[in-house]
Amino acid sequence: MLKPVSTRRFGLSLTASLAAIALAQIATPAAAQTTDPTAVPDQTDTQDAEQTTIVVTGSRIRQVPGFDTPNPVVSIGAETIQTAGTTNLTDFLSGFPALQGSTTSADNSGDRAGIGATGLNLLNLRNLGTERTLTLVDGRRHVAGVPGSAAVDINTIPSDLVERIEVLTGGASAIYGADGVTGVVNFIMKHNFEGISASGQAGISQYGDAGQRMVSVTAGKNFAGGRGNIAVAYEYGAEDRLRTRDRDYLSGTQRIGFYKNPNGTGPTYVPLNNVRYFDTNREGGIDIDADGFPDYIVNSSGALTAFDPGTFVPDFYQQGGNATLVSDYGNDLLPKVERHVANALAHFDVSDKLTIFAEGKYAHTKSFSLAQPTFDYYLVMQPDNPYLPAGALAANQAATAAGACDDPDTPGLEGCDILVNRDNFDFGQRGENITRDTYRAVIGIRGNLSDHLNYEASYVYGRTDVTNRYVNDILDDRYYAAIDVVQGPNGPTCRVNVDPTWTPFQPYNYTREEYAPTTFQPGQCVPMNLFGEGAPSKAALDWITTDTLDRSRIQQHVASAYLSGDLGGLFKMPGGGAVGFSVGAEYRKEKSRFIPDPIAAQGLTFTNALTRDAGEYDVKEAFGEIRIPLLKDTIVNRLEVGAAIRFSDYSTVGSSTSWKFDGAFAPVRDITFNGTYSRAVRAPNIGELFSGNSQTFEFITDPCLPDEIQHGTQYRAANCAALLSSLGADPATYTDSRSTNIPGFSGGNPDLSQEEATTWTVGVALQPRFIPGLSLRADWYDIKIKNAINTVTSEQLAQLCVDQPDLNNVFCSGIVRQNGATGNADPGNIIGFTVLPQNVAQFRTAGLDVNFNYRLRTDRLGTFNLSVIGNYLDRLEFIGTPGADITNERGEATSRAPKYTVTADLTWQSGGLTLNYGLQWFDKTSRYTNLEMAGDPDIVAPEYLYLKQRWQHDIFASYDVNDKFQFYGGVRNLFSQKPDIGTQIFPVNTIGAFGYVGVKVKLPSF
Repeated sequence: MLKPVSTRRFGLSLTASLAAIALAQIATPAAAQTTDPTAVPDQTDTQDAEQTTIVVTGSRIRQVPGFDTPNPVVSIGAETIQTAGTTNLTDFLSGFPALQGSTTSADNSGDRAGIGATGLNLLNLRNLGTERTLTLVDGRRHVAGVPGSAAVDINTIPSDLVERIEVLTGGASAIYGADGVTGVVNFIMKHNFEGISASGQAGISQYGDAGQRMVSVTAGKNFAGGRGNIAVAYEYGAEDRLRTRDRDYLSGTQRIGFYKNPNGTGPTYVPLNNVRYFDTNREGGIDIDADGFPDYIVNSSGALTAFDPGTFVPDFYQQGGNATLVSDYGNDLLPKVERHVANALAHFDVSDKLTIFAEGKYAHTKSFSLAQPTFDYYLVMQPDNPYLPAGALAANQAATAAGACDDPDTPGLEGCDILVNRDNFDFGQRGENITRDTYRAVIGIRGNLSDHLNYEASYVYGRTDVTNRYVNDILDDRYYAAIDVVQGPNGPTCRVNVDPTWTPFQPYNYTREEYAPTTFQPGQCVPMNLFGEGAPSKAALDWITTDTLDRSRIQQHVASAYLSGDLGGLFKMPGGGAVGFSVGAEYRKEKSRFIPDPIAAQGLTFTNALTRDAGEYDVKEAFGEIRIPLLKDTIVNRLEVGAAIRFSDYSTVGSSTSWKFDGAFAPVRDITFNGTYSRAVRAPNIGELFSGNSQTFEFITDPCLPDEIQHGTQYRAANCAALLSSLGADPATYTDSRSTNIPGFSGGNPDLSQEEATTWTVGVALQPRFIPGLSLRADWYDIKIKNAINTVTSEQLAQLCVDQPDLNNVFCSGIVRQNGATGNADPGNIIGFTVLPQNVAQFRTAGLDVNFNYRLRTDRLGTFNLSVIGNYLDRLEFIGTPGADITNERGEATSRAPKYTVTADLTWQSGGLTLNYGLQWFDKTSRYTNLEMAGDPDIVAPEYLYLKQRWQHDIFASYDVNDKFQFYGGVRNLFSQKPDIGTQIFPVNTIGAFGYVGVKVKLPSF
């Protein structure tokens, strides 16, 4: 007889889903991009800009926006967003080197999306996590889109209303508060509308799918002689669902993946197609001798057919045969997303010293994606089941008579049960239909108290309501009742209908009491036939399936005020520069709650049992900033220094202090040297602190398997030997042949403390007068996070346990293994886990950003602009616990961390015609981790060791018919680069070439 195992192949709890969002997954940045030419001015532009001063990202002190500010800031204008040709801002932004680890719709679709994450778009600066990237709108915080976190869903940002996007690298906690340890992305919106503007865009892939559509209308009106303005804006965006089966090379027997070598010699992994799960079938694999492997299936004609095991592929696959194709489990590549975003903006100048302003926003987003069906292993079929094929019953009786299934070690388990392994595609795929409603209101005052002093005070309220309808879930008690069928007086019926004392007989998976009737009464059960795909009746499916409903609410209150200006009215520094300053205070309160479906929360469905979560915290802060122009236009062109500090008091982790120093030195006007040094702080978010333990099921490849030992650190072999031996297992022959995933728990940790980041940058900016229009800036950045809050996956938990210097670490306490000393079979096998966030990790990244722009104006040939943004990644390191070895993730595809990245645009403009060519390129990336490759030099054939470089070419053209009408269009991924062999969305997504057209209309008044 078989031993009990879990029966769920995939599934993440909500908490594990949020942790997974923060991890880099294999996906692709998409869309052409450039820096906005107006953000990199030549000398003529600079002279024009000097007439006004504005606040730029990274400072609350008004200053001239320039290319040579101390903080490295990349600014992207509305024109650049338009040339990208996408209605999805995250697809566009992930094309930038600093943001290529961001989570796009492709990441959050199908089974790649954790529970509740379908359709989310989240920004991730420097591959250090979405929770460390602060997203602002007009310099103010925005309510999160993910329960328990501060991560903003970029779907709520109306793309056509964006004036520019500024990306600040490095710690920004001293200016903006927590969550900005890796930097800030600030969306600056358009204001002061007069008249009506409208635009529409539609696009489709070369295959006729993956369509995108967007329509936007904005209307504004001045009043009171121009002292006031009010405007309303509406934007609708839609993205079509894309399925794996829509791409031939990813479906059926054509799909290629990398699996352990069936030959046992040569490379450890080889590319194979027509790969299947070796012990299950869509029709229901019937096991008549209880050895765990199917003997028969029922074919489409209803006949009993021998199960074909094909060629065994370690550890639980087969090539060929008639088992379920792995590609059948391929699901959505892109979710269906619809967005409705409405904004209202108003301001009124009461006097020269007082302006009242207000903003309101409502965003309604719906995301839908299908993932995998349910599945079952080792379902026990009673011999009196009338649906049981006669041939299977006879074969089972013969095996029983021969004593083939008697278990001498377990008294009472004699004879052969009839078992069924089944992939329930005919039940319908499970999936998520998620509605997110976001409300945001801003009200405030601002003004100039004098020529040298200004102020602003504002209050921001934000709320996100999330409703997650999980479709095609299974009610377990009904399912196990429906498949236990007997012959009744009027035909097949459920045993529970004739025996009210019935409890399910599934000794391999569940106790009898666990699935006793809970959601129904005896007599209501509808019998189900599991033998053959399509055999279950619609009535039976309707009775066992259900949609569950989870609800979340996130709320944010932010009250802030600051005074900013300069001391020019009192004194000036040598050269005439005035000391600039800003001081202020802020109060912020964050609340989040998650209410799971009451049926699912009891563990009565196939989906994981989730725990109700709720938490809140507030923080009181005071901050200040100063900028001192030591010298200007004297012995040097410019020398200035600056500093900022922020004191914070959290209701959860207590007080903290963030600070920053920066400086700029220009010996001559043409060259400026810049530098910053900061200490940034991030307090744990609500989910990390307060999430309750929720059920999760995950695959774990045991790091102590003999063929996995070489993939770890130098400590793994000795640690595994000691660990397995203590549990009664032989390390040399240890094995785990289970093809199912493992039950566990994930949750929060109330004992977390804040994490701290030390960030420094140093750079040089060149704007040579002898080459008008040329700007070049290079910045080296270094970010080191200590005491980092990290939630690892269950497999990483198992790996980190044995990859540390010894077994006395926090990771080993989260892994439960079978102990043979107490009489259990399969000693050493992992049978449970608990993943929690811990303050144990250290992250570090460093590299070089290069920003080049050259604009050439000609009298007859128009204007040319070349923009290039490049990145060299020097390191991306992770240290699991203090004293442990460094894990270097640079160059890994799984970390989305190529060594070199370049994005470039060439634009030509003459009259009303604009042409643009964009290139996105990054270096080859390793298919496996650096640690795996170091431990196994023959892990794969040399030609497959690296995934190919990304070469995406984009073109764009627009024509201004007059000042009221513009037509435009373009093609993304012009030459239709495809994902590399063995991947679905890397180094590019599966959309292929994508063409689009659009129109813009502007009317000056109404």
